[in-house]
Amino acid sequence: MCAAMLTLEAIVLALSVPVMISVEDVDTGLAVGLGLGLAVVAVLTAGLLSRPWAYVVGHAVQVGTVGLGFVVPVMFVVGTIFAALWATAYFLGRRIEADKARWAAEAAGSDEV
Repeated sequence: MCAAMLTLEAIVLALSVPVMISVEDVDTGLAVGLGLGLAVVAVLTAGLLSRPWAYVVGHAVQVGTVGLGFVVPVMFVVGTIFAALWATAYFLGRRIEADKARWAAEAAGSDEV
């Protein structure tokens, strides 16, 4: 679920570049660096979520997306929505993994009887 959130977020971040350039008059280089830079980090992180440290990077992407609101004010709202979706996916995913581990332990225990 977290990978899906990061992938969708990357699309929105890439689409924020033209908004930064045409609506907010942000310098093209800065807009591309911020928008596409965060998008690339989000996509790479989505692919690396099998490693525990990648979740920390995912949290940092959320902070960066909300922080993009200082350049494009609507990104405060969009970033907060994605941060909430990320948090939900993160905590729900942890809960599912804990349930799977518990079920596996229970199944292993019932096989011994």
